[in-house]
Amino acid sequence: MAVAEKKVVGYLPQDVPPIGAMISLGFQQVLTMFPATVLVAILTKFDISVTLLASGIGTIIALLVSGRRIPMYYGSSFSYLTVVITTMSLYAKDCFSDPAMTYCPDGVRIVQVGIIGTAILEIIVGLIMMRVGKEAIDKVLPPVITGSIAIVIGIALAGTALNDASGVSAKFAADVQWKAWLVAFITLLATVAFSVYLQGKGLLGMLPILWGAIVGYLSSIALGLINFTKVLSAPWLAVPPITFPAFENPAAWASVLSIALIAIATVPESTAHLYQMSLYIDALAAEVGKKPIEIKRLIGLNLVADGSDDLVVGFLGGCAGTNYGENNSLMAITRNYSTAVLMAAGGIAIILAFIGKLAALITTIPTPVIGGLEIYLFGVIGMQGVALIQSEKVNLFDPKQLAVGAAILVCGIGGNLGLPGGLFPFNIPVVFPNGIPAIVFAAIVGILVNLIFLIFPPKMFGVVERKNIND
Repeated sequence: MAVAEKKVVGYLPQDVPPIGAMISLGFQQVLTMFPATVLVAILTKFDISVTLLASGIGTIIALLVSGRRIPMYYGSSFSYLTVVITTMSLYAKDCFSDPAMTYCPDGVRIVQVGIIGTAILEIIVGLIMMRVGKEAIDKVLPPVITGSIAIVIGIALAGTALNDASGVSAKFAADVQWKAWLVAFITLLATVAFSVYLQGKGLLGMLPILWGAIVGYLSSIALGLINFTKVLSAPWLAVPPITFPAFENPAAWASVLSIALIAIATVPESTAHLYQMSLYIDALAAEVGKKPIEIKRLIGLNLVADGSDDLVVGFLGGCAGTNYGENNSLMAITRNYSTAVLMAAGGIAIILAFIGKLAALITTIPTPVIGGLEIYLFGVIGMQGVALIQSEKVNLFDPKQLAVGAAILVCGIGGNLGLPGGLFPFNIPVVFPNGIPAIVFAAIVGILVNLIFLIFPPKMFGVVERKNIND
């Protein structure tokens, strides 16, 4: 008796699905990236429509740079929040002093120069990796540095999250602040519940931020905290207000090193995403009888693609980007790794950028809703740093590892919360004329301490290194 051939459903990176499947799968990718990408724009006072436009164009360019071999979608990165908010607060003071301001072009133009600096750094690191390999980079930037910086990025923003949750940053009257706290914690608890209890539920489980924001938004409407005037007056179609980098502004050049250094935290994240995708793609390739594609070998090219995305974002005025783990997970669920689908998703994001009422509706989200999301998201960023240290089996019984991590944590978190403006008082003309931002100072200190141990390893002095109990 003939045995029916098992049909394998899925698309490899070079596959091009039928047009209907391409659009529907592409829309799912946009829906998955949308909540986080838009939220970063809201938090940093970037324009939402420009951020969507840059996300779409940047994704398409990155896919082309990789030769359509690496299926990644690019959206706004949370890793840059601390340094972007600090930079804009320093050099464009109106950005965060006026609660009614939802978009601050003066601050954005300054940060754009820093994002371009990030792009150049990512491309250089990618080219170096292609030449010397990942191991050499890991010696200079070991997991204890990248993980500790991720912890600083998340925890240093704790004060911002609570100010937004309380309504203080939005200048809520004292007798209304109870409503702000109520909405914030409703949002927080809903987001946590969705992220935990919707795991493995397909597309529904990929969007806990969106569902949490919707619950918080509805509770805000019930408490009378939302005004729809802007939505009613907004046009249906509007050209995104693209801005160009403020190369002529000395403050912009001061932002370059600050923002570019955050790429240190995104390199391991991007590499981890690449390894994850490689496993899934090769499993599908085996099922359809093809050779393993092994995109994990393209670590350097992947970072060059990351940098290409940030070049686009930097020149248009969108938020600094990263490839999205959420979208990678969606690809694993749908078994769709087609880069053609991701390019279609980029095109859909570009179209959405021109819908004026969509951007206006998003700006009506009250600050307490944002604060509730921030409590969760900023904490998760910090915990992901802990997870990175744990997953890489960093020996925290080794004094040199402890020294590197301790220096970064105290300088980064303590400096951001305890020093005026979050600045170390070391003025460097052009680069840091007002002082060095705490997170940048922490990264520099951590890298230098680690270099000391590379140049003068403890074994030179007869020290026997302690065994890693994690092995």
